[in-house]
Amino acid sequence: MTPMTPPTWIRSHLIAIGITGMALCGPQTAMAQDVYRLGSDDEWKLESAPAPGSAAAQLARARTLLAEGRPGRAHNMVNRWMQRHPHSPLAPEAYLIRGESLVGIGDEYEALYDFEFLVRKYPGSEVFSLALEQEYAIAVRYANGLRRKMFGLRIINASDEAEELLIRIQERLPGSGLAEQAGLQLAALYFRDRRMGLAADAYSIFIKRYPRSTEIPFARRRLIYANIATFKGPQFDIIGLLEAKAELQQLAVRRPVEAERIGAGALIQRIEESQSTKMLTTAMWYFNEGDPIAAEYTIRKLVQRFPRSAACVRALHDIGPILNELPLIIRDSTPDYAMLRTTLQTSPPPTTEMDE
Repeated sequence: MTPMTPPTWIRSHLIAIGITGMALCGPQTAMAQDVYRLGSDDEWKLESAPAPGSAAAQLARARTLLAEGRPGRAHNMVNRWMQRHPHSPLAPEAYLIRGESLVGIGDEYEALYDFEFLVRKYPGSEVFSLALEQEYAIAVRYANGLRRKMFGLRIINASDEAEELLIRIQERLPGSGLAEQAGLQLAALYFRDRRMGLAADAYSIFIKRYPRSTEIPFARRRLIYANIATFKGPQFDIIGLLEAKAELQQLAVRRPVEAERIGAGALIQRIEESQSTKMLTTAMWYFNEGDPIAAEYTIRKLVQRFPRSAACVRALHDIGPILNELPLIIRDSTPDYAMLRTTLQTSPPPTTEMDE
């Protein structure tokens, strides 16, 4: 398996998943196994089988051992087979069987070398998608906390490997059911690891690429939560909050029952509190930088947009020093903040459509 992708490349990989696909082509290779056909009597009948003693029959025997729950013997047998038949057209299946036997004996990371070699060298083989399914299963286990082995002990965090595998699967089988599952698992991995910016990107891509998925409602909720969580405080960028607010407002219109179930009204109120706090922080920055005009203008907008916010109450209480620094001609044109403070303290909170 090649080294994992550096974290700085992750976002570009997500963009590539969201925009492009990869065409799969190449010659098909026969699989070393018995072929059955369903007859008119609803019974499965053996149609063809590898010739006894042939390379295909030997590989089929390794597959049988694996199915019988003897991965160690299957691994030894397929290893000997690969030494005897290094250029066989059945090589893709041999790599698959060896990888699966390694998974069976608990060496799933070593198995990734075989699966990766298979999908890179034989992208047109019949077992291409089966190798990716094996990689997906390993990725999910790593994403959910399984550690890699070192010196026989599982002590190495493997979330980076899980991330890389889930990205690769989406790039290699775009639009497939497996890619859909990988996209959702990747977003969930970012969400669990509190990498909320990447989680929001991944859920957004998932929603765009798989609009008919049954997981869309779940993905939309996670997208909202991830965008809210990207807000680190009033000193930082607020774009994630604005995107979450827009998603919540659309949800309230399109799916009011779901919006009520997740508490969209309370979430919007929380977002608006953060918006108003951001505006107050901006106003005070202007004031501290010697620009009371910009500071007063920002507070004026704050009062207009979020009159019931805690930040508005603080702004009306602290605006005195800002007003004292304004030129007289501008101070005379400002709202009556004392009256606003009294009015907002005595009037009941407004009723919103969400409250109704």
